[in-house]
Amino acid sequence: MCREGREVTDGDSHRPLRADAQRNRDKILTAAVRVYADEGLDARLEHIAKAAGVGSATLYRNFPTREALIEAVYRNEVAQLCNAVPGLLAARPPYQALHAWTRLFLDYIAAKSGMADALRAIAAAGNNPHGDSRDMIRQALTELMDACVAAEVIRTDISPADLGAALEGIALTSARPEQREQAERLLDLTLDGLTTRP
Repeated sequence: MCREGREVTDGDSHRPLRADAQRNRDKILTAAVRVYADEGLDARLEHIAKAAGVGSATLYRNFPTREALIEAVYRNEVAQLCNAVPGLLAARPPYQALHAWTRLFLDYIAAKSGMADALRAIAAAGNNPHGDSRDMIRQALTELMDACVAAEVIRTDISPADLGAALEGIALTSARPEQREQAERLLDLTLDGLTTRP
């Protein structure tokens, strides 16, 4: 599916994390999103550890630097967005799944916008925090649109690249929290333009 192309491992041993270690890592990433949203990216890592219910040593064992944590948070947001696709398609008709996913896309953009400066700094230092995120998101969008085409509910002359560009444009102009209502209206207009007509 859309998972990152690397396995989460324990230190330098390249073994998969134990279940409890993976749970701690997931709790840290979830807490980091909340704390960064409340306090900004300069939030103390100790606050994140406390919000996650783990010790500072556990946080630093998983993420030895602030930059490592921010990069992991971003990659986790991408993975959650992409990995939502099978569940959405299993629970809803294809068009409704696509509609719901575009709302998750707005959530992802909001999180990414809050980390933009930090991600640029990480990239400037020689790392690539974005990895294959664009390709992963395009793959998720393709899967949703293919399901909609198979159900004959959207046009066949619009590509995932076209819809992806439209989503990015909406995100660029309406990414701030106070613009969420407008962003959702623009998404609805865009999706309505995809639908097949009698």
